[in-house]
Amino acid sequence: MSAISIETKEITNQKEIDEAVNLVTEVFMQYEAPDYSQEGVDNFFKTALYDADFMKSLTIYGAYEGQTLVGVVATRSEGRHIALFFVDGAHHRRGIGRMLFEEVKKNAPTKEITVNSSPFAKDFYHRLGFIDMSEEQTVTGIRFIPMQYIMA
Repeated sequence: MSAISIETKEITNQKEIDEAVNLVTEVFMQYEAPDYSQEGVDNFFKTALYDADFMKSLTIYGAYEGQTLVGVVATRSEGRHIALFFVDGAHHRRGIGRMLFEEVKKNAPTKEITVNSSPFAKDFYHRLGFIDMSEEQTVTGIRFIPMQYIMA
């Protein structure tokens, strides 16, 4: 098997943003939505992906295999908080998430990065070095564990 060639870059144009929203939607519905109530699924879309102000507040990075978008990470609060982090299921456990996280770290304005991890992604964030800040919470049907990463 040959090594994969993945490039990461900031996503800035509307076509790329639309591709990112499609990827996030597909991965969310496959891996996260089954653990959410219908209220949580509806609120994820209403307060995140389909909220124009929320989307404008993000800095979005994509991971591309050739011309194909295979992963997305988006930060808010000037790079201090990960708001969205999704990798296509066929590309899980291939280092793409770690590559995207390196982009976040490289562009973070502080040594602390936070995330509200879904239960599905908790182990992934632990492998990156995040620690739980409190127990799992549910707000408007969205389940998450507040986590923090401190750069050395």
